[in-house]
Amino acid sequence: MLAEISRHIEAQAQTVIDLQRALVAIPALGPMNGGPGEKDKTAFLKLYLADLGFGQVRELRAPDPAVPCGYRPNLAAVIPGADTTKTLWIISHTDIVPPGDPALWDSDPYTLKVEDDILIGRGVEDNHQGIVCSVLVAKALLDLKLTPPINYGVLLVADEETGSKYGLDFVVKHHSELFGPQDLFLVPDFGEPTSEMIEIAEKSMLWLKVIVEGKQCHASTPEAGINSLLGAAVLIVQIPKLHQIFDRVDPLFNPPFSTFEPTKKEANVENINTIPGRDVFYLDCRVMPGYDLDQVLAAVKGFGDAVEREHGVRISYEFVQSEQAAPPTPADSEVVTRLVKSVKSVFGNNPTLMGIGGGTVAAYLRRAGHRAAVWGTLMHNAHQPNERSSIKNSIKDAKVMAALLFD
Repeated sequence: MLAEISRHIEAQAQTVIDLQRALVAIPALGPMNGGPGEKDKTAFLKLYLADLGFGQVRELRAPDPAVPCGYRPNLAAVIPGADTTKTLWIISHTDIVPPGDPALWDSDPYTLKVEDDILIGRGVEDNHQGIVCSVLVAKALLDLKLTPPINYGVLLVADEETGSKYGLDFVVKHHSELFGPQDLFLVPDFGEPTSEMIEIAEKSMLWLKVIVEGKQCHASTPEAGINSLLGAAVLIVQIPKLHQIFDRVDPLFNPPFSTFEPTKKEANVENINTIPGRDVFYLDCRVMPGYDLDQVLAAVKGFGDAVEREHGVRISYEFVQSEQAAPPTPADSEVVTRLVKSVKSVFGNNPTLMGIGGGTVAAYLRRAGHRAAVWGTLMHNAHQPNERSSIKNSIKDAKVMAALLFD
């Protein structure tokens, strides 16, 4: 049966292209990224899954007044197995990030470009490839009218790029009836081009907004004001000291230590000859398990207190996102051991278990007591211009999912 499914999947290169083309053409940007949410893309996928032959496609709406329709949609569809008490869930996300500077793209980000085996467009890797692979397995089962040994579930969630409050976090909290204690969870949202990395653990994640307030004045009379940009700059250069304070190392993770990076900077004044009275910047902190994020905030505030005293500014802090590390998925858990075997059987390699700093939706499952693994054959183009994905890798990844189902 698995051999028949694999042959069916191998013949689906055009399906990969067609589905990717449709998905790329429907941007799904959350409101924090300047978009109206995932409604249009999810509506397309709901109809697509129904036409594929799923008997029921559930839409799970998370209320969100920040989008025009008032909700963020998640989709759940299941093909019943011989054992209906257990489900293999493949969980992908429908939202994307903005394309960024269009001058850095060689083509329209929202029009799929095909170059032999390579597909180019915003979202093709992050996370359309996961969506497409999960669909290929479902299409094989439904076209061939085969009953899998256990249920096969496709879960498409919203809001992954900006925190998952309206995505898998919402689904786990408000629709826990979807998941059983024996269920297996695969999140195809991180991986290596070699297919050899299986993620079983994640660092804590802190996105911190830092507001530095001074007093605006003319640049020719700096004594009449307080330069908020100078205060912000002095604080920013203190941030690398966090590496010495939170210095735990664990070779399971890549990189094997915490990271603390200043990232986004909001605009202040529009003209050169004005000293700004308000500056806002952000920190992205990926912290090794075992440290409390409140400790990190306290350390940053300690630096800020010194800057306030020296430069006369006022500094305040806001959590944009704060997620303590979830318990890791045990290396000997069923989903991990089956996935290792399945990847080996398709790619003929030797997968390695690792932890990462990037957050995936697997954390919400792990906090709820579920065992989840993160894996995919990805080219590391996420969030970059000219994002790309491989047709061959998509087909092979789908074959791994099928092997995981029929193990």
